[in-house]
Amino acid sequence: MAISFENAFAGYDKTVQFRSARAAVLANNIANADTPNYKARDISFDSIFNDESGKLPLAGTHSRHMSTKGFSGEPEGLLFRNANQPSLDGNTVDMQREQAEYAQNSMQFDTSFMLLDRKISGMKKALTGN
Repeated sequence: MAISFENAFAGYDKTVQFRSARAAVLANNIANADTPNYKARDISFDSIFNDESGKLPLAGTHSRHMSTKGFSGEPEGLLFRNANQPSLDGNTVDMQREQAEYAQNSMQFDTSFMLLDRKISGMKKALTGN
């Protein structure tokens, strides 16, 4: 019986990739906090599942469940963040918000990585019998 790692990881691997990519984007925002006309960017969680290879199908167990066909999500990739209080030089980076988002993303990365590690450990125990 073949093991499908795509199904076995249940999206935890993609979540770790997303958290890593978001950390890079947020760090870039923090690094450009003093750059004139720099526009703060962010990635939506849905953007990692927009491409065909990364889509996770919804399980429809009843004939009356909604279909996802015809629904379009947010644009793929990076999105511009709306500034709460734009500066005079056109920079939209809010350092307090960026630092808070970075700290929250870091905790979510650790949690996602821990869940992936536990999933792999469970699979390893199932294969070795220990």
